[in-house]
Amino acid sequence: MKVAYIFNTSGHTADYKLGKMILPQLEEGTHGVEVVGMFFFDDNAYILRKGDPLGERLAKVAKEKNIWLGVCDMCALDRDLAEGEPVWCEPNRTKGRKAGAPEKIRLKNAIDGLHVGCFPDVYRALSGNPPDVVISL
Repeated sequence: MKVAYIFNTSGHTADYKLGKMILPQLEEGTHGVEVVGMFFFDDNAYILRKGDPLGERLAKVAKEKNIWLGVCDMCALDRDLAEGEPVWCEPNRTKGRKAGAPEKIRLKNAIDGLHVGCFPDVYRALSGNPPDVVISL
């Protein structure tokens, strides 16, 4: 079975559920499913900073296991993980774009292998290796 995780709950979701449950199992090969992607919202994005011990472990496992990692563009901008403009919304964030503008944003101080964008980018990234189940944490 193939699984994708969306980390969207505020609180200790990424550092606790990912850091103390999912990631150790992925590192040991005991998770029980193939994880094809992870997407992060809100304060869960903080673990994706370069140098964060959990984020660096995640980047290593993602590279080894071909797990796509993404972060919400607006969440990354708001948490100083990126600079520029949102990919799928106008800069004032009240109107969507008719086409994505990935050239308008750049990750900074983020773990290797991380992508920035929104749901259209997640759909495109996972379309070649779609999950059977999406789990929202």
